[in-house]
Amino acid sequence: MPRRRPGHLRAAFPPQRRTHASKPGIDGLSGRAVAEVARLEHSRNHLEPGDVILALDRWKQYVRGPGNRLWDECEWGDVHWYCCGNPLEGRALLDRVLVVMPRRSARELRAVLAEYERSGSRCTPG
Repeated sequence: MPRRRPGHLRAAFPPQRRTHASKPGIDGLSGRAVAEVARLEHSRNHLEPGDVILALDRWKQYVRGPGNRLWDECEWGDVHWYCCGNPLEGRALLDRVLVVMPRRSARELRAVLAEYERSGSRCTPG
């Protein structure tokens, strides 16, 4: 029985190349820190792949939101959190991840969080 050539076999399947846009990442984190986040998401039973990036995105949107929402959310809560996720729970998840990460990667993630909080427009109600 004749054997199929490897080129014919490879031609049957499209190439599986990852582009830069398809790589998961967090702006401001090195590849080592992103790999550490991925390792934690796969090794901890309370985390799923993408949880840390999702929590970070929710926290960024919450911090950069309008400052007058802070008082309303403290008084009555936010009904949108039921469908879209609670950013305060996301921040708590990020705190738990920071504790178990290596120092160098945790320092990078803390710097990203500090940048989000520094650039936010939150103000205390007065």
